[in-house]
Amino acid sequence: MHPRHSRLRNLAIGSAPVVALLAVAGFAPLPFSVAQPGLTANVLGEDKGTPVITIEGRPARHTTGQLRMTTIEATGPSADVGIADVVRAWFRTDQAVMPRDSVYPSGGSDKEITEHNQAEMKESQDSATAAALNYLHLGPKQVKVTLNLADVGGPSAGLLFSLGIVDKLDGNGSGGELTGGRTIAGTGTIEADGSVGAVGGVSLKTRAARRDGATVFLVPKAECSDAKAELPGGLRLIPVTTLSGAVSALKALDKGGSVPSC
Repeated sequence: MHPRHSRLRNLAIGSAPVVALLAVAGFAPLPFSVAQPGLTANVLGEDKGTPVITIEGRPARHTTGQLRMTTIEATGPSADVGIADVVRAWFRTDQAVMPRDSVYPSGGSDKEITEHNQAEMKESQDSATAAALNYLHLGPKQVKVTLNLADVGGPSAGLLFSLGIVDKLDGNGSGGELTGGRTIAGTGTIEADGSVGAVGGVSLKTRAARRDGATVFLVPKAECSDAKAELPGGLRLIPVTTLSGAVSALKALDKGGSVPSC
């Protein structure tokens, strides 16, 4: 057989399993979730008629600015995501394909995953309260903080909760608002010591933030590159690693001082 014909035959035989796999993949569910920008919520405002942050033991300050926590909206843990869904989302800037295990804990039913996410949110709220009170040198016996935000799970609102508590109790420390009256959004987990952790889906969250009027976005420093990749116009990124650093950056922003950037 002519060498060229031999090469073509070998290529055809070698590609047969690939074609078969693609054919199967076209019908088989894949271990991915398709995500898009989700809701945002102003932690300084109300959720379904109830204040997101309620302060007892100290007077709560009136605020006009906004601190918007951000979310992503993803296909459910039991949803079938096929190759067509993945390819379609891959070429869209308002959607992202993410490993399902990075969005939902593996090995659980829909109900168990919902309960897990709610538990993570409660833990995040407790850490956010502790971080804010530690920053303000207040004890839980001096002030009681109640956080209420329905229909949102996971730990990524921690930083914004802490900033909301600080703004409600102390503002910018000089009689003004921590937000300076701006609409500020962001994301990030938080520990009781004030350290800020990375989260997923940042590029989608920046889109949600800009859609809902934010001009500033607080992002965990480790995720600056992800946030910059498809940053919407008119949205300024401020990298943060700690609660105190975030507060200092917002104070500097209001005074026209030097503010960190990605």
